[in-house]
Amino acid sequence: MNIDKVFENNKAWIQEKLEVNKDYFEDLGKGQNPELLYIGCSDSRVTAEELMGAKPGEVFVHRNIANMVISIDLNVMSVINYAVNHLEVKHVIVCGHYACGGVKAAMQSADLGILNPWLRNIRDVYRIHRDELNAIVDEEKRYDKLVELNVKEQCVNLIKTAAVQKAYRDRGLIVHGWVFDVHTGKLIDLKIDFEKYLKDIMEIYHLD
Repeated sequence: MNIDKVFENNKAWIQEKLEVNKDYFEDLGKGQNPELLYIGCSDSRVTAEELMGAKPGEVFVHRNIANMVISIDLNVMSVINYAVNHLEVKHVIVCGHYACGGVKAAMQSADLGILNPWLRNIRDVYRIHRDELNAIVDEEKRYDKLVELNVKEQCVNLIKTAAVQKAYRDRGLIVHGWVFDVHTGKLIDLKIDFEKYLKDIMEIYHLD
């Protein structure tokens, strides 16, 4: 996309919004009150608000390669804590997508430089579920299954955090795992059993 075109598009977008509501930007400047925190992939084909039909102010968004929730990543942890503790979102969503380049890269043996430590976390997901994954003969279907399993493991990582545990206890916050199918446009709910996951890990990860 031509950079000049971006600013032309911006002017057209402003005009479009003002024609519908002359106070649109004044209202937008009053603050945000999102009920959802969306943790998704940085892939340019997956736009969080658009695929959910959400408006500005309705979803707090964090994106990184392969929608990871890594405990020592201060970026994602800061987003989670701000969204859960200060914005008091009601739902936290981890959303992966099929044909994820990060997941495919993690399944290859190539040295990818600075990406190596990041992708190692996805390779750990493969290691945990290798029997199930190795039983899938079709390579593309194996990629798809790893995308789903990665979402589930990132949901588990969310549930390990103090912010999520306390928000669940105090006000019923729920964690969800979704996959976006880039081939059909559909959002798929993986039906994460939040309470079961929480119960399974509480012996080790319980935080008062």
